[in-house]
Amino acid sequence: MRTQNWKEVNTISDPEKRSFRRTFGAHITSIDVFQKYIFPEIKDKLYEFLWVDLYAGEGNLILPILEFIPNEKRIDFFKDRIYLFDVQPEMVQKCVINAKNYGIPSKIAQNNINYRDNLDNFPKILLNKAFPIYHITNPPYLYLGYIRKHEETQKYLRYFEAQNDGYQDLYQIAMMNDLRNDLKNLIYIIPSNFLFGASVSNKFRLDFLKCYKILKMLIFETKMFEFTGTNICIGFFKRKCMPKHETLKFKGLKIKNKRDIINKHYVLKPKYKYRAGSEFLEFLETNKSKNPLSVKYYLLNDEVIKNKGKNQISVIDSNEYVNNEYKKKVLYVNDNLKQKIESNILYVQTVDKGSAEGRVGLGIISDDFNIVGIYVSSNTYRTHPIQIFLEPQISIEDQILLKNYFNFVLEYFRNELDSEFLTTYKYSKAEYTRKYLGLTQVRSLIETFPIMNMERAIKKQLIKAIEKKDFHKILEIGKKRKNG
Repeated sequence: MRTQNWKEVNTISDPEKRSFRRTFGAHITSIDVFQKYIFPEIKDKLYEFLWVDLYAGEGNLILPILEFIPNEKRIDFFKDRIYLFDVQPEMVQKCVINAKNYGIPSKIAQNNINYRDNLDNFPKILLNKAFPIYHITNPPYLYLGYIRKHEETQKYLRYFEAQNDGYQDLYQIAMMNDLRNDLKNLIYIIPSNFLFGASVSNKFRLDFLKCYKILKMLIFETKMFEFTGTNICIGFFKRKCMPKHETLKFKGLKIKNKRDIINKHYVLKPKYKYRAGSEFLEFLETNKSKNPLSVKYYLLNDEVIKNKGKNQISVIDSNEYVNNEYKKKVLYVNDNLKQKIESNILYVQTVDKGSAEGRVGLGIISDDFNIVGIYVSSNTYRTHPIQIFLEPQISIEDQILLKNYFNFVLEYFRNELDSEFLTTYKYSKAEYTRKYLGLTQVRSLIETFPIMNMERAIKKQLIKAIEKKDFHKILEIGKKRKNG
C-alpha cells in the first residue's frame, strides 16, 4: 500500500497526498531505498524465493529486482517468482505500468499484480507455490488512537477485533498475519516505535518476537517520508525453528544523516518486553532505594481553590503560553499550601526543546522562571513544565543534589544508549532527535536517589562523584545504601 513514488504521480496535489496518507496510512518509499538498503541483503538469493509485497503500491520494493535478471529470463522470472498486491485499484494499475517498464507484457503483469485487502486476510494461494515466500513490504501504519478519532479511518477498527484485539497499529496487523501463516523471511519498513515504543508496542513485540529473530535493523533518525514525522526502521526478520521467549541480539545501523551513521549492538530481553534501551530500565529496577522518595505531580486548580488564603504566591500558569513565555500570576493561598509550594523547588521538563541547553530533566523553578510555583489552571499536559512535590519533605540543599544526580544519571544513559530508552517526540530540524521523558520514568529515577538518612560523609562522596561524572561510584554508593 505504501511504496508509491510520488514523483511519478504528478497529477496529485499536496492536499490530496496528505489526504491519501491520513486515510490509508500510506507513505511513499522510493526505489532508492530498495537499492541502497534492501537489495544488498537479498542479491545472492534471487532464485531461492517467491518475492512478494502484500502492500505494494507501485511495486518499488520488488520490481527493481528485475533489473538484475537477464532480459531473456525476465518474463519467466516474473511469472514464477513475483506477486504484488494493493488495496487501491489505482496503485494496482500503476504497478502494472511499472512492470511493463521492466519488459513484462501487460497481460502477464496483470496475472501477478492484483487488487486485494491483505490486512483482512492472507492470500493462501501463495502458500502453495513452488518457492518459499520472502515478504518485503512497507505496510500501512496508522495508530489505533488516530483511527478512532477520525471518521475517514474508523472503518479500519474492524482489523483490531478478535485475535487482533490489543494491537495498536495497522503495521502490527500486517506482521501478525505473516506470523500466523508461517512466513519464514520478512523485510519490513515500519515505525521505529517497534523497537522503542512502550505501551504502543509491548504486546505486539512479545507476540511477534516469540516467533521471529531480528537479523539486522536499520534505524533512520532522518526524515524518510514527505508528510509524516514518524521515524522509520527497516527490520530484517527470520522465523525461529520453535516459538520461544529468549534474549535477542543483533546488529543495528542508526542513520541520523548522510554523515552521522552509528553502528550499534542491540540486546532485547523478554523481561522488558523486548524494548530497546532496557539497560536504563534495569538500572531503575536494580537501584531503587530502600526508602524511596514519594513523588507527586502538578499544582492543580482544585487544590488552590480548596486552600484559599491571604498569602501571595507568584506562579506561572502552564496552560497560558503567550509570546514565547508562560503567563505569570499571583495566587492567594493558606499557610499549608504556601509552605508546600515554597518547600518544593523542583520541576520536570519532559520534552527536549531541541538544543543542548534544553534537554529533558529536572530544573529549579525560581532559577528558570523567576517565580516559586507552576500552576495548572485547567487540563494537565505531560509536555508542559510540571512542579514536583516530594514526600517526605527534604531540604533545599538535598533537592539541588537530587536535581544534579537526576540530570547526571539521565545524561549518562542518554549518551550510553543514544537516548533510545526515551520516546521520540517528533521529527524536527533540531540539532538532535527530540525525545520525551515519561512521568513514570521520572518517578522511577527519583526513587533511585539514596537520600533518606544519608550520612554527611556519604553525601559528600555522592556530590564528588557527580562533579567528577563518576557513574560507577554512584552505583557503588547506591548499592551500599541499599544493602546497608
